[in-house]
Amino acid sequence: MPYLVASDLPAEPAGVRFRSLLERPGILQLPGTHNGIAALQARAAGFEALYLSGAGMSASMGLPDLGVITIDEVCFFVRQVARASGLPVLVDGDTGYGEALNVMHMVRAFEEAGAAAVHIEDQILPKKCGHLNNKKLAEPHDMAAKVAAAAKARRDLVVIARTDAAASEGLDGAVARARRYIEAGADAIFPEALTNAEMFRAFARAMPGVKLLANMTEFGRTPFFTAAEFEAMGYRMVIWPVSAFRAANKAQERLFAALRRDGGTQNMLEHMQTRAELYATIGYHDYEALDASIVETVVPQGMPQR
Repeated sequence: MPYLVASDLPAEPAGVRFRSLLERPGILQLPGTHNGIAALQARAAGFEALYLSGAGMSASMGLPDLGVITIDEVCFFVRQVARASGLPVLVDGDTGYGEALNVMHMVRAFEEAGAAAVHIEDQILPKKCGHLNNKKLAEPHDMAAKVAAAAKARRDLVVIARTDAAASEGLDGAVARARRYIEAGADAIFPEALTNAEMFRAFARAMPGVKLLANMTEFGRTPFFTAAEFEAMGYRMVIWPVSAFRAANKAQERLFAALRRDGGTQNMLEHMQTRAELYATIGYHDYEALDASIVETVVPQGMPQR
């Protein structure tokens, strides 16, 4: 049923629903969804919450993940993913787009756009992907002030503090920062770019009772672990930030190469989502049913022969 008139639209705020998911047994699995249709596909696959990656949003705009996109641009992505899926969405808030007042503005803007949760990180601008080298960190008290500002500004939004300190300050430094961020009001901690299972386990042991988020990004510093493995190591959430985006990009690359090579898409049809599959995903006929003035569409069966 389309979100416009669905009878089962959530009555509770997104942040409240996200907290409820975190209180259930098991690890909360959050696939990255970079647009509305990816969100619909993730929901159809059975996921109950979603993630919006700053790298995914930036790259989909043809930009690097250096903190150059704006709050309003991020809100465009939040609105379409939250609205299309109806699911709680965790949003990458980068460094908070400035200092404490900017963070407060971000929190209110994200909540109004439909976000359920946000994570902010302790890098300074220009920030970098957490799995790259030479990241520059904010002073712990400056980051704690941002966390406190976010907690003060939110209505229901879940605030997750990310620390990138493991690479430069070691595990002890990352733990010390994380404890300070929890004291400042963070609901959960995201230790970024841990490099082996023992680091993940040690961090969890050092933060008893704290909800932790793990990042399972490909081609980074973290080895492949499954959701079950992260859960066993003490983590309550796991994100796959740009997995779907990477797969979609690779498919587009192959399509454009074939189109240029063959002068048409005749050799790529089996790799395409059909019109009928697309319409089923976006609820096309449900929208038609809402308006009696629209005659129900008959989907063409196959491609006509020349």
